[in-house]
Amino acid sequence: MKPKHFTPAEFKCQCGKCSGGVKTTLIEMLDDARDMAKVPFVITSGYRCEAHNASIGASPTSSHTLGLAADIAAPTSHHAFLIMQSLIFCGFKRIGWNQEKKFIHCDIDADKPQRVLFAY
Repeated sequence: MKPKHFTPAEFKCQCGKCSGGVKTTLIEMLDDARDMAKVPFVITSGYRCEAHNASIGASPTSSHTLGLAADIAAPTSHHAFLIMQSLIFCGFKRIGWNQEKKFIHCDIDADKPQRVLFAY
């Protein structure tokens, strides 16, 4: 299935050197959530190689390094609400919100605690 709202390039590592990417299931779920939310999902971080992940000070166990996570810009509280609501409806069970940096993290990492909403 070809995503309606996303291209693989949106999820590439920002280091510009590696070729890893996110899992197809993640993109499909995000596509469904984007349809429901009816607001743009601007991906600010998708896949991260271990080197890039370390360079930005992220957790070494980040789901981004497995291709199982994405961060979405949430410029207003209204956007944040619509994005979170649609992510939950579409089956995401791990959602984080960084209010200061205005983004929402979502992942499908089954090896981490489920049904959690966290702030950081």
